[in-house]
Amino acid sequence: MTVESTAPRKPRRSAGTKSTAGKRTTATNTPGTEPELVQLLTPEGERVKNAEYDKYVAGITPDELRGLYRDMVLTRRFDAEATSLQRQGELGLWASLLGQEAAQIGSGRATREDDYVFPTYREHGVAWCRGVDPTNLLGMFRGVNNGGWDPNSNNFHLYTIVIGSQTLHATGYAMGVAKDGADSAVIAYFGDGASSQGDVAESFTFSAVYNAPVVFFCQNNQWAISEPTEKQTRVPLYQRAQGYGFPGVRVDGNDVLACLAVTKWALERARSGEGPTLVEAYTYRMGAHTTSDDPTKYRADEEREAWEAKDPILRLRRYLEASNHADEGFFAELEAESEALGKRVREAVRAMPDPDHFAIFEHAYADGHALVDEERAQFAAYQASFAEEEGV
Repeated sequence: MTVESTAPRKPRRSAGTKSTAGKRTTATNTPGTEPELVQLLTPEGERVKNAEYDKYVAGITPDELRGLYRDMVLTRRFDAEATSLQRQGELGLWASLLGQEAAQIGSGRATREDDYVFPTYREHGVAWCRGVDPTNLLGMFRGVNNGGWDPNSNNFHLYTIVIGSQTLHATGYAMGVAKDGADSAVIAYFGDGASSQGDVAESFTFSAVYNAPVVFFCQNNQWAISEPTEKQTRVPLYQRAQGYGFPGVRVDGNDVLACLAVTKWALERARSGEGPTLVEAYTYRMGAHTTSDDPTKYRADEEREAWEAKDPILRLRRYLEASNHADEGFFAELEAESEALGKRVREAVRAMPDPDHFAIFEHAYADGHALVDEERAQFAAYQASFAEEEGV
């Protein structure tokens, strides 16, 4: 495990910015000066040996490598389709994972079926690995349901919008797993922005004190909406674990093999009773925070272009081609599968039925409430007014 300097770094100003109001800062990655981290595949697709983590991917087969590549390609296609649907007015909002496919697929494929996953709202790749139908992820963003899947069917919790709260849920669940004597593990996903939330600090405290079998997987995409990581912490995020008494490791979040290996290691620690681990996947959000965001207002194009050269999908493709593990037929077949997935997603979203307009009033109180009844009646009158207008 390697450790970088803890000295704070000054943000650099992008070209052309003059006034304080127009200043844009970059995150903690200046091209060529990235921190040391666990890496098994370079951006050029070359295999790097690592004495500590190689054993966790030593038995991986060419078919499994192609599977990881397929997972990332199809996840990216699904994500792009969802973004397009939002732009067409079919979804109210969408949180893209563009650029974070390796962190999600690598860690997701490291989990066992009996492990339990607590996501935020951007873990579309992890949901794919857990067997959740991607079309089910879109109902909440379309406003027709509160999630769309049974969490216990895939051990994949519903998306959590409240920033950082799922880490406490994961910790409590992991404490229960330990009391039950099960050998399964729990993994909680969150971003660099959520690392500043009190809920995350509390979950670190409880998991450490109770030796909970939980892995905290932080996708550090370096921007909490428009806030760079350097404005939130003076030390690398993975080093925070030291203060709570459990290990932390930083992994190349654009390297699917490294993410797979490090997460396997962390989950095995949890299952064997060694307690929590913090994994910081150092990656980059190549798109907007959500479709309501404009990243050109706060980050430089040069930064994004530098990270595009380290694209996680291109990296694995280069390795597959150099190792003769995939041919043009494989890539062509995958492209056709990708197109079919996009078509299925479009059709599924547009076919989603509207929700019951009065469902919002149900279960507000166990025994009912006069105020809720009054609000329901007012809403019913409001809805009826549209029918009256159409009849005029």
